[in-house]
Amino acid sequence: MYHLLKPLQVGSLILSNRLIMPPMATAKSGADGKVSEEVLEYYKEKSEGGYISLIIIEHSFISQEGKASENQLSVAEDSTIAGLRELAHVIHQNGSKVIMQINHAGSAADEKVTGKIPVGPSAVPNPRKGNTPHELTKAEIVESIKAFRDAAVRVKEAGFDGVEIHSAHGYFLNQFFSPLTNKRTDEYGGDIHQRIKIHLEIIEEIHRALGKDFPIFLRLGASDFMDGGTTIEDSQIAAREFEKAGVAVLDISGGFSGYSANGLTGQGYFSPLTKAIKEVVSIPVILTGGITEVQEAEKLLSQGKADLIGVGRALLKNSEWAKAAIESLR
Repeated sequence: MYHLLKPLQVGSLILSNRLIMPPMATAKSGADGKVSEEVLEYYKEKSEGGYISLIIIEHSFISQEGKASENQLSVAEDSTIAGLRELAHVIHQNGSKVIMQINHAGSAADEKVTGKIPVGPSAVPNPRKGNTPHELTKAEIVESIKAFRDAAVRVKEAGFDGVEIHSAHGYFLNQFFSPLTNKRTDEYGGDIHQRIKIHLEIIEEIHRALGKDFPIFLRLGASDFMDGGTTIEDSQIAAREFEKAGVAVLDISGGFSGYSANGLTGQGYFSPLTKAIKEVVSIPVILTGGITEVQEAEKLLSQGKADLIGVGRALLKNSEWAKAAIESLR
């Protein structure tokens, strides 16, 4: 059997194959962040036939101050649950599993979008945006942790199969993770163990609220690809701690570099990062980045570079891509 066709068990979640659709912002939600008919139609089309074993819904904001852009999906209020439940149902009907990525933009937020002053771990300019945020107090950090927990509770109540915590692409948790933006001198700043303290507390809070059977994925910006930023060695340490804390899957991407990786090219260009993470953990690792051909996806799996393959842009351009890919292997 081809590696891509092999089922995979993730905690209590069984995936029918190793192909997933990673989170990609659609900007199709209502102005209030609620699920729109456009969102439902988009995910219905992408999940048709159940050829994709798992769909990760685009990053959704957990609080108004953490909203990244206009028409971004929201999981910030209980009023969003009804629409999210309908979204989960549509995807389940088509035969795919679905989890939701929850996020806070931190200093990457725009005051024109949120109506609030951006916040972050330290009052230093955001390397990508340039704006300087309000430095969070400890009490405000606690409130942020609770906001992530409450968002995860809504995700489960809406019928999703799991939740993914976003700590990549220069957003809030990536800002705590990276020494470029975390200059704190308290317990939430300093060495790598202190810079992931907030992550571990969010994981603990979600487990406390939902139990350990509800899968938690974590999208990790495994390298900033910038001088003075996070390195793969930092991420190997963090990955081991996240596994100990009960994270079910690590979804690897870039840090402040975003979706690109300086010096890394080709299909599956993040594979040096996923390979390095796989060397230190036993939980599944997701690889995304420029994969457009099923043969390349199969090759990356057979070489042990990852356990799950995320195909984004190819699926965005062609909703039939997954069907053709899976049927070609069968």
